[in-house]
Amino acid sequence: MALTLGLLLLSTPSARALPEQALVPGGIALLQLPEYKQGTEVFFKNRRIAVFPHDNTWYAMAGIGLSTKPGDYEFSIRRADGLSLNTKITVKYKKYDEQHLTIKNKRKVNPNKADSKRIAAESKRKKKAKKLFTETAPRVDFIWPVTGRISSIFGLRRFFNEQERRPHSGLDIAAPEGTPIKAAADGTVIDAGDFFFSGNMIYIDHGQGIVSLYAHLNKIDVKPGDVVKQGEIIGKVGQTGRVTGPHLHFAVIANQTLIDPVFMLPRNGNKDREIHRDTNENAQSKDDTQ
Repeated sequence: MALTLGLLLLSTPSARALPEQALVPGGIALLQLPEYKQGTEVFFKNRRIAVFPHDNTWYAMAGIGLSTKPGDYEFSIRRADGLSLNTKITVKYKKYDEQHLTIKNKRKVNPNKADSKRIAAESKRKKKAKKLFTETAPRVDFIWPVTGRISSIFGLRRFFNEQERRPHSGLDIAAPEGTPIKAAADGTVIDAGDFFFSGNMIYIDHGQGIVSLYAHLNKIDVKPGDVVKQGEIIGKVGQTGRVTGPHLHFAVIANQTLIDPVFMLPRNGNKDREIHRDTNENAQSKDDTQ
């Protein structure tokens, strides 16, 4: 049996511990589930998404991919008793700026044959981490892994040595080399090691498809399988991989989708967040007129 139900969509989360909704490519869609029953599963664009309790209410959270076109998209709520409920959201257009960077190590822009073989093998590890879905209810009240100047925002169209590459998939936070990096939330380390482009990198599973990523470290202090608590030191800031200086590349994945980490992070955790948020809001307001 299938019904269409206008469940409450959150325009602005009421609790500080919830992520911030942004119905744009690279953003987050939050869905309140006022009549949640155990065993309920929620899907967005045919992928199961995270469901979690907060303040005696249940919520579902979907990541909206950068390639998502403006328009209506549907949540599908499937209850254990066989009832299927549907509700829609409208994703708005958003334009992301360009960023041009000069990389001194030209192999990090145009890898040789041996490098390409290594990159292909690492790509399989990345996809495995990205697709992981465990049943643990996620903790979504993230903290800043480091604080500092936001040197590169999410979604930028990137050009390395004037060659276009994939859009920036995370948030770059500039910090002195050796600065301790904290786990953004409770979780389990999925993978950790040296990657060609990302340098020393860590993946942490937070449950139900929500994964955080920490790249370009100069030191990794955890290993796959380690259970970490929010705020625990997992490594130190570095400049390994394809970089122009020391910083942390912090990324968040939800339902196999890279999203803007700033929407998962508290406003009062880093003064530079408000600058980034204002830039996002101004760009969105401008883009909405197109």
